[in-house]
Amino acid sequence: QVQLVESGGGLVQPGGSLRLSCAASERIFNFNTMGWYRQAPGKQRELVAKITSGGITNYADSVKGRFTISRDNAKNTVYLQMNSLKPEDTAVYYCNAERLITRTAYWGQGTQVTVSS
Repeated sequence: QVQLVESGGGLVQPGGSLRLSCAASERIFNFNTMGWYRQAPGKQRELVAKITSGGITNYADSVKGRFTISRDNAKNTVYLQMNSLKPEDTAVYYCNAERLITRTAYWGQGTQVTVSS
């Protein structure tokens, strides 16, 4: 069973930065895409950023220019660098990995990000 473990969440003031990490229990090169989603209270889970095994990235409009997704295949880890954080970025952030050949998606347990003064 694939395990994804997120870390790096916390409380930060508006305008601050955080870096989330997602460590996978197997080689991330085995996944077609890896990404970050978030879910705020009372809202649906939404895509934040994705990165393919070839390094192609995709971002939600709300985070473009502020967030950067990256991957370190040697460490089997995906990162989300979040800069210029806003209160509306407050949510639980989930790591996701997808394997298209089996149409399987894996999720981490989530990490809380709170942006507040």
